[in-house]
Amino acid sequence: MTAAAVHFFAEAKTEANRLAAALGTTCAPVAVHHFPDGESLVRAGETAPTALLYRSLDNPDAKLVELLLAAAALRDRGAQRVMLVAPYLCYMRQDTAFRPGEAVSQRVIGRLLADAFDGVLTVDPHLHRTHALGEVIPGIPAIAVSAAPLLAAAIDRGLHPAPILAGPDSESRQWVGEVARFAGLPFVIGSKQRRGDRDVSVTFAHTREIAGKPVVLVDDLVSSGRTLIAAAGALIAAGAARVEALAVHCLASEEDLAAMRAGGISRLHATDTVAGPTSEICVAPLLAGAIKNEGWT
Repeated sequence: MTAAAVHFFAEAKTEANRLAAALGTTCAPVAVHHFPDGESLVRAGETAPTALLYRSLDNPDAKLVELLLAAAALRDRGAQRVMLVAPYLCYMRQDTAFRPGEAVSQRVIGRLLADAFDGVLTVDPHLHRTHALGEVIPGIPAIAVSAAPLLAAAIDRGLHPAPILAGPDSESRQWVGEVARFAGLPFVIGSKQRRGDRDVSVTFAHTREIAGKPVVLVDDLVSSGRTLIAAAGALIAAGAARVEALAVHCLASEEDLAAMRAGGISRLHATDTVAGPTSEICVAPLLAGAIKNEGWT
């Protein structure tokens, strides 16, 4: 028996097998049956002393319940440790109550995962005022790895002149700065005003640096894409020769992707933390390296 085995839900078969191949270990599905009343029956197969449960938590509400059931099933199968590998980690953006009566979802979900798992591994969680994932998921190893080297390597070096990187707002600075450092490229940061989920405006002050150059927008998370569309419009108005985009996690729908193309974004590349048409950058080697470093194999 191997020391660690990867287990996955059906929607993550391709990505989980990539991880298992990078680790040189076995990979097996978690079976799920849905009853007419909406409840789930979860069944896990044979496992190893360390079970690596792979599931990205986009569209998270139903997934979370099945995840908890799978963790319990793997323990019943004899797993001594159950480690969650969630390349995209949900409910991280709300770290405070902005209005009276709001639940702080980051805190709630963090404690839920800490109670269910012996460790959590993710890629670039959407943290703002929280400085470390361990503050969110207490008492167990909580590891966040950066996709910045992968994004930097995905930048088209054939662009001429050399591109400039851009972040749509101050929240993106940490990711843009890291990608720029690995790529050896300059970057600028925009200023965003949000009036609603899909009503956003972005401005850039450094228009002289933008004019005549290809620009690559960089962000950690793309949901509706409205922020990127607003940023692309501002960059084109400032004279950008071409606008592309790079993202760690892309949750955008086909309709959203079409709107981004119509808004001047010629190409959007994202990692495969969330499966979809833009998920071209494989994070399996990144995750495998972290798993090995943490001694989970």
